[in-house]
Formats: sequence, structure tokens, C-alpha cells
Amino acid sequence: MASQRSTPDVDVAVVGAGVVGLAVAAILAPRCRVALLERHHTYGLENSSHNSGVIHAGLYFPADWLKTRLCVEGNRLLYQWAEAHGVRHRRLGKLVIARSEDELPALEALMRQGRENGAPGLEMLSPGEVARLEPHLRCAGAFFSPSSGIVDQMGLMRSLLQEAQAHGALIAFRHEVVGLERAEGGFRVAYRGPDGEEGELATAAVVNAAGLQADRVGALLGYDPDGGPANPPFRHRFNRGRYYDLVDREKASRLRHLVYPLPNSDRTGAGVHVGIDLDGNVHLGPDTEWLPDGAPLDFRNDDSARERFLQAGRAFYPDLRPEDLAPGQVGYRPKLQRPGGPPQDFLIWHDRGYVHLGGIESPGLTSCLAIARHVAGLLGRA
Repeated sequence: MASQRSTPDVDVAVVGAGVVGLAVAAILAPRCRVALLERHHTYGLENSSHNSGVIHAGLYFPADWLKTRLCVEGNRLLYQWAEAHGVRHRRLGKLVIARSEDELPALEALMRQGRENGAPGLEMLSPGEVARLEPHLRCAGAFFSPSSGIVDQMGLMRSLLQEAQAHGALIAFRHEVVGLERAEGGFRVAYRGPDGEEGELATAAVVNAAGLQADRVGALLGYDPDGGPANPPFRHRFNRGRYYDLVDREKASRLRHLVYPLPNSDRTGAGVHVGIDLDGNVHLGPDTEWLPDGAPLDFRNDDSARERFLQAGRAFYPDLRPEDLAPGQVGYRPKLQRPGGPPQDFLIWHDRGYVHLGGIESPGLTSCLAIARHVAGLLGRA
């Protein structure tokens, strides 16, 4: 892919083939020449495939945040895309519950926030109304979110990849971006290929959708991850989320909807909840755990949280036993929020042809197509 010409090889280079990078490539490819570079051997091997696959409604953050606006828009776009492209999905609906009466004011406040955000069809339910929906669930009250659902993450990413390829996007797996600099006509992207060979790609614009590594890629261009005169802060701090699978099939069959507690007060996560996948399997999680700077990101679950998940899971399954659980997947939230600090919005920042996508955690999957449209607008490719 090396170029000796002053004119760019492509119009846009997208770094990272997670769900957001793939969505950006799929939206841009019909409009301009796109190259997508991914360091792994295929797409979606990190956070895009290590999550609950939930299509969120936009409940948890202020109405003017990108996390909210792009989630509400992305919810609609994702259902439309899934229908049009044959991606498996299901509009299950979601119950957010108050486990005791003293949680009811917070529940009502969250539903008001969701309505202000534009989440459609939210409805407060009494304990009796909850019991009619979910006879095995006990709570002091709940509200129902009918637009929440689940999607096949890998199927979604495959459809986005196919769309980008159908419009001529160049897809380069096992190409790690190791250098990035401004040049005449745009940027030079230095990469290391599958056999260790080095090369360069000339591009008019760069979209940094590198997910967990977005801060590292941004620093290659000379920006300060901690912020400065040239850029906002974009250093990631990682928060691990573990899941446990409910392996008792009878218990797993009791609930038919997604069921969530009230979210963590610092919004590090939505709380350990009941997730149901498209095959009917039930997953409890994720929890939240801040990692020290420089800690390795291990996607294996070490089973050290079984007791905590057992206690959290009994809010939904009172007779849950240790043997009913098996360690599930692990994901990592790339947070702009500091431990103990206030929650932070997505960072979608544009500087002279460079677009930085930072802190793209949940609801990034739901928002992927809306993020892609937003990026296209920033680059004048809407």
C-alpha cells in the first residue's frame, strides 16, 4: 500500500475494525475511497465482541450528551440496518427495577431522564404489572423500555464489513498502525504488515476508531493524551467488566426480558443485570473494576468474582446456587472518566482531517451507525 505520489492513495483511512470502525467504513465507502486498517487477523476481536449485545434506548446520561443523542438515533438506525441486512436481532424489551421501596424515587427519576432523552414508550409498572410480565421476578416497581433489545454482534460487524467491501473499501487485516504524521495533501500512515514489513499509506483524512488503543494512536500524531493547547484530553483508563453465565436451564428460562437494576451512582456501569442472548442463554453482568495504569488486558475470566455474582444474581433468581454459574466473557471499558471522578461523554473530536473517537464504551455498539453518520458529517461526506 506504500505510495510515492503526493496525491493520497485514499480519501479516508479508518484505524480499527471494531463495530464503530466498520460502521464508519460502511457509511463512507459509497461516498469516497476508504482503507480500513486492523492490527488483528480479523474484525471485532476486542470489546465489540465482548459485551452483552444489548441495543440500548438512551436512558442513563444527560439529554445533550453524545452518548444520549447518538444512542437514541443509533437505536433506530440499528434496528433498520438489522432488518435490511438480515442481521439477527430481537426487540425483547427491558425492565429496570427497584429492588426495594427506597429505590423508587431514583427509579422514577431515571425514567423521567429517559423520557427527556427521547427514549420511546417508557412506562412505569407496579409490582403486580411486573409480575404479569415476569411471574418469577420480585421487585418494588419497575419501568419498561420497549425499544431495548439484542443483536448478533458478529453478524452485525460482518454485514458492515460486507457493505464496505461492496463499495470498494480496502480492508487490511494484520496491519498495525505504528506511525502517523501530517503531510502534503493530508497524512502519512505508517503500518507494520503481516510479515513484519513496514509500509506507508497516503490519505486525505484519518478516523481513529482504534477502541481500547485510540489514545495510543492519537499520540502518534503528536497530540498529548492528557490534553493541552492542541487537543482535549483523551487518555483512556480501563475498567473491566466480567460476566457469569447461568447454566441451569430451568432458571435461565424463567425471565423473558432484559432485567436491570438501577445503574451505579458514578455511571461506571449499568449494574449487574440479566442479559439474554439470541440463543436464549442468560448472562449475568458485567461488574465494574478499575485497573491500575499499565495493567494487561486479559480477556479470560479467572472465576474470582463468583461469590459477588452469586449475591448480585439472587436479586433476580433468589434460589441461585454456586453451581448454577460458570465464568463468562470479559470486556474492558475505555473510559475518559477517572476513578472516583464524574462520568464523561464520548469524545468525537475533529482537527483538520483527523477525527478522534475516544471513550467509546457502552452505548457504543448501539450508537455505531449514528457515530458513523456524525463522522461523515465532520469530514464533509454526509
